[in-house]
Amino acid sequence: MAIHNGHDNPTTTRAVPEKTASDRRPTKAPEKKSGGLVWIWFVLFIIVLVAVVVFVLWHKHQAQTSLNENTEKMAEPTVLIAHPEKGDSQLHLTLPGTVNAQMESSVYAQVSGYVKRWMVDIGGQVKEGQLLAEIDTPVTDQSLKQAAESVKQAQANLDLAQATADRYNKLFVTHAVSQQDIDNQNAGVKVQQANLSAAQAFESGIQKTEGFKEVKAPFDGVVTARRIDVGDLVTATGQTASTGSGPSQTGTPNQEMFRVAQIKMLRVYVNVPETYADQIVPGITATVTMASSSNKPVTGKLVRTSNAIDPGSLTLLAEVDVDNADGKLLPGGYAQVHFDIISSHPSLIIPGNSLIFRQQGPQVGVVDESGVVHLKSIKIGHDMGTKLEVVDGVKPEDAIIVNPSDSLADGQKVKIGSNDQDKKQP
Repeated sequence: MAIHNGHDNPTTTRAVPEKTASDRRPTKAPEKKSGGLVWIWFVLFIIVLVAVVVFVLWHKHQAQTSLNENTEKMAEPTVLIAHPEKGDSQLHLTLPGTVNAQMESSVYAQVSGYVKRWMVDIGGQVKEGQLLAEIDTPVTDQSLKQAAESVKQAQANLDLAQATADRYNKLFVTHAVSQQDIDNQNAGVKVQQANLSAAQAFESGIQKTEGFKEVKAPFDGVVTARRIDVGDLVTATGQTASTGSGPSQTGTPNQEMFRVAQIKMLRVYVNVPETYADQIVPGITATVTMASSSNKPVTGKLVRTSNAIDPGSLTLLAEVDVDNADGKLLPGGYAQVHFDIISSHPSLIIPGNSLIFRQQGPQVGVVDESGVVHLKSIKIGHDMGTKLEVVDGVKPEDAIIVNPSDSLADGQKVKIGSNDQDKKQP
């Protein structure tokens, strides 16, 4: 095929090859192959990007989890624990007591008058019925005289009424008087008899009152107080107004004349805590140390208890009798009573520094096997300083926290540290 170059020169020609079928394909085929590669690289990029994001997020989650675990571990306080020790079944109990005489009585005046004399002073040994003092009773003496005259008057009236009634009875036989007159005279006799009985009773009462002029001891014992002196005015209500310079000062009323105590046997009263109430029974022995004779402890016997717990003090009142035949021990003082008892349920001993004082009362912190704290209320028996006797609230296998912090709470997670006390005692 000949192609002209635009000039009419027939001698100049150039051969052009003919296009084959393959040369007639669309010219955009190479562009389509390049676009597919781009999409492949884009997808790969997205996958890599997602993988990187996932890896970063996973790594961040792992780091946060590790941080939380470390934070929780660091937030758990470390505590030291100790296990309760078993208390000794042989228990020595020391309690305060008060010493009283076996019998003690205040002697009051039963008649009004003036103290004429007194025979026994403080410290004097007396026998039952022994004269202690005499009272001058001018008013009572006059009343007794008046009562005696009233008896005589009543007797005279009775004699007259009886004689009159006898005459009327004789006249009634002759029908000189009526039945009404007879009845009146007989009734008059009964009235005068009643008046005589009343006068005699009054006289007897005054005579008995006169007997109280002599003040006597109510029982064998020792006079521990004298509240009167010669010339003191005493009344039947026990009030005295002193006019002398003795124990009773002028114008000062006294409530008693004497006090007499029987001290051959002393009663020592002691309040036993409710915890030991079932172990303090009549018949056991006790050693009593008195403040008045601290170097001479004596042995007593527990004779009785009140058999009731005082709701105010939660104690049992017990009485220990101590022989005092020689009279060397003094009543009215302070004593320490020592009991040696065997406990059927020995208590538990815990460290004193494990106690927690809060609104709920005394408590301790106990750690369970999972490391969780449980606050338990306890009942303290005896405070031994560095150790506490616990009678209720804990068990021998409990792990008790020593030196607990003020922020310790029930349900809190803790770690148990190393401590020589955390081994159970044999």
